[in-house]
Amino acid sequence: MQRQRILYIFIGIISVIALSIGGVVMFRKSSTRTAPTVPVIEEQPAPRKEPLRFEFQKGITYIAWTKDGYSNPSSIKSIEELVSLGVEWVCLVVTWYQDQLDSTAIYPITDKTPSDKSLLFAIRKIHDLNLKIMLKPHLDLVKSDGKWRGDIGFADASAWEDWFSNYTDFILHYANLAEQEHVELLCVGTELTNATLNQPESWRVLIKQIREVYSGGLTYAANWYDEFDNIEFWDELDYAGIDSYFPLVCSTRPTLEELKEVWQDWLQMIESWQREIDKPVIFTEIGYKSSLGTTDEPWGHSPLGELDLQLQADCYEALLSTFWDKPWFYGVYWWYWGVNPRMGGKFHRGFTPQNKPAQDIIAQWYKKPVPQKSY
Repeated sequence: MQRQRILYIFIGIISVIALSIGGVVMFRKSSTRTAPTVPVIEEQPAPRKEPLRFEFQKGITYIAWTKDGYSNPSSIKSIEELVSLGVEWVCLVVTWYQDQLDSTAIYPITDKTPSDKSLLFAIRKIHDLNLKIMLKPHLDLVKSDGKWRGDIGFADASAWEDWFSNYTDFILHYANLAEQEHVELLCVGTELTNATLNQPESWRVLIKQIREVYSGGLTYAANWYDEFDNIEFWDELDYAGIDSYFPLVCSTRPTLEELKEVWQDWLQMIESWQREIDKPVIFTEIGYKSSLGTTDEPWGHSPLGELDLQLQADCYEALLSTFWDKPWFYGVYWWYWGVNPRMGGKFHRGFTPQNKPAQDIIAQWYKKPVPQKSY
C-alpha cells in the first residue's frame, strides 16, 4: 500500500514536469512572428472552390473613416443603392497609419480605422447583394508636413526591413480576413511609390507570403505619376492597377470633346506600357470633383473652383468612352461613394457622384453589356 502511494506521487511529479515543459514549448512557438488572426463573426463561409477568372469590373469605392462607419444603419441603404446603378464590384478601403514618412511602426487608429467587425458587416452585406469586392488597405501619415504615402522611405537597410516586417503584418491581417470571407480581389498596396521603386524584391517576397494565405486575385494600386510604368513586379500580380488621376488640362471650362481629345495622349502611353507587361489593367481609383479646376489636378482634395456638376459628369463620360472597349481594360473604381445615402447633391463640389449627374453617367455605362476582352 505504501509502495503504491509512493508510485502515485512519483507519477504526479512526472506529469507536472511534462506539462511545464510543454507549456514552455508552446510559449516559444506562440512568441514567433505569425500573421494576425482574424476574429470570426457568426459562421464562416464555405471554403473557396472556384479558380480565379478575369472579370470586367464595374466598380466604385465605398469608404468609411470611422470605427463603425461600415455597419451603421444608413450604410445599409447606401450600399443597396449601388445595385440600382449597375455596380458589380465594390472597393472597400480600410486605413492604417504611421507617424511620419520615416517611421516604421504601422497601426490602426481606433476612431478612424474601420473595425474588423464593421468591415465584415459590409463585406457580408455586399456579398448578400451578389456584388463582388476588392479590399484595398491604405496607409497614411499622421504628420504629413507636406509629404504623403508615396514619400515613405528610409536611409538604411535595417529600417526598410523593419518597415516591411510591419507592413507585412498589416497586409496579412487583411489577406486572412479576405480569404475567410471569399473576397474576390485584394490590393496589396496603394501609391507607395518610393517603396515600390526602391525595394522591388521586398514586394515579391510579400506577394508570395500573401498567396500562401489568400487564394483570390491580387493587384497593386500604382500612382499615375512616375510609378505605374516603372514597377518591376507586375508579373507577380493578376491585375495591373493604376490610380488614374491623369491631368486633363485643356481649357477653363472644357467641353466633353476636349476632354476626350486630351485623354488620347495618356491612352497611347498606357497602351504602350500594357503591351510590355501583358496584364489586364484596372483603374483602382479615379474621381473628379464637381467644381472648376478638377481636370487640372484631379487628385486634389479641396475643391478650389466654383460649382460645376456637368463638368464632373463629362469627366466620367470622357474616361468611360475612351477606355470601355479596349480589350486590355478591365474596369474602374470611382472615388467615392459615401456611407450616407444623402451625400453629395446639387450644391456639393467634392468628389462623390452621389445625387449628381455623374451618378447617372455611371448607371448608363454600367448597365451596358460587358465588352469583349483579351484575358
